[in-house]
Amino acid sequence: MSNFPSLAPTSRSYDPGDWPVRTFKANDGTEVRFLYGDTRSDSKLQLSYENIPDLTAEAFVQHYYEQKGTYRTFALPAETTVAKGWQGTGTFFNAGVRRQYRYAEPPKVTGVRPGRSSVSINLIGVIVG
Repeated sequence: MSNFPSLAPTSRSYDPGDWPVRTFKANDGTEVRFLYGDTRSDSKLQLSYENIPDLTAEAFVQHYYEQKGTYRTFALPAETTVAKGWQGTGTFFNAGVRRQYRYAEPPKVTGVRPGRSSVSINLIGVIVG
């Protein structure tokens, strides 16, 4: 099984997710919230790779196939190239030893010109047991 392709993204967007909270509202509008865990979940990581060789774009799609689409989770390497250019810690996007990712949807591949493509990838952070 291959690792997530080691290539720095052209751009990235990160949503850190939230803690599992359930909110209940009474008929008079009062609100009660319960915290159901001690770890944030449902983080989102969107990655864009612009104008890359078609073979590299194919590696992202191949990785998606190997994960059985949105089914399997995978870890990003500890010092991942996903964080390249990020001025904070290199492990920021892994945020915890139990954090892995899964695909939210298939990678989107757009042909730019012969031999070159752009790829966009949406990942969801998952807490594993």
